[in-house]
Amino acid sequence: MELNRKNVKTLLGIIAFAVLLNWGLHNTDQAMRIFQLALGLLLPFLVGGAIAFILNTPMRRIEGLLFPAGKSGAAAARLRRPVSILLTLLLVAGIMTVVTFLIIPELGRSMDTLRAGIPAFAARAQQWTAQLSVRWPEIAQALQALQVDWNKITQSLMSFLQAGASSLINSTISIAAAIFSVVFTGVLSVVFALYLLAQKEQLAAGAANLLYAWLPTGKADRIVRIARLTNRTFARFLSGQFTEAFILGLMFFVAMSILGFPFALMISVLVGITALIPVFGAFIGCFVGIFVIAIQNPIQAVWFLVLFLVLQQVEGNLIYPKVVGSSVGLPSVWVLVAVTIGGGMLGVVGMLIFIPLCSVIYTLVKESTAARLSDKGMRPAAPGQPGQPLAPPEAKDTSSTS
Repeated sequence: MELNRKNVKTLLGIIAFAVLLNWGLHNTDQAMRIFQLALGLLLPFLVGGAIAFILNTPMRRIEGLLFPAGKSGAAAARLRRPVSILLTLLLVAGIMTVVTFLIIPELGRSMDTLRAGIPAFAARAQQWTAQLSVRWPEIAQALQALQVDWNKITQSLMSFLQAGASSLINSTISIAAAIFSVVFTGVLSVVFALYLLAQKEQLAAGAANLLYAWLPTGKADRIVRIARLTNRTFARFLSGQFTEAFILGLMFFVAMSILGFPFALMISVLVGITALIPVFGAFIGCFVGIFVIAIQNPIQAVWFLVLFLVLQQVEGNLIYPKVVGSSVGLPSVWVLVAVTIGGGMLGVVGMLIFIPLCSVIYTLVKESTAARLSDKGMRPAAPGQPGQPLAPPEAKDTSSTS
């Protein structure tokens, strides 16, 4: 390999990375502390960036409706961004107000009704247990063989309470510090998000200037294209996912109210929230809904399962393709892989992040693969067919033009 300036820089970079990797592997505790310290310092800005990214979608819609491009004067152009940000914040505040003053009290009443029904459910459960013990005496004998030392349990509970009382002051201080940290991080994140929303064009232009000033033009073009693809994919996925979850929750509320199911609002809100989790979310809401309804009326719980399956078919075959559609562009098998990996690494947030992230990676790999096949004179293989050589320019049929 020729030791020119470019190759020397590459070798130095590889050596530096190898040294850092070796140090990190031999000093994992220190590396984790440094990582946690850096994450703690960057957390408000990461959260603020996420908030700005989410709020940017409704803000762009408001700007497009109130200030159409090319139809606004100088005064409107100056007011365009502040007014859009203000209306976006008012929209979010309105949604939070509705949730606080309309939905939460109804959820509280549903929980009271649920707690009132638990004793009757326990009585029915005891009756079912008695009937089962008559039909299957082996189960009853196995349960009687279980010996529970209630005195030991009571002593353990008292010891736990005494230990908890002795550390009450320390716990109070820790909780107060944690609350202050969360409030400080939240306020700083919101302020940073507002700055990002107000100056997003200037920040994007500055980032582009840095890229094109310090990198070759081809690499800068590729980074800009990947950034635009990532932004478009994430925005479409998140907006579609929130819209689809809202529609599904509304469908459940209307159907359950018409059919007279109990806890209609609480279960509908739960289904809508859990529907934000791709693939598995709505089923979590379904299982919780079945359990809650079964406490009051087991027969209605069975009919709720039927209703859930029907609405899931309507949502999966009609609503989801129209609302989310092919915005993600990721085959279903890779969606399942993304949900599994993302959920294992970051929980629910990982599920929401990894699907559009895998979609971006899938699109880039697909484009690179097609370009390499084209360079080799091959076209991408169709499903069920092997790749076929591309006809060279001189071999094309020109009889139709002669």
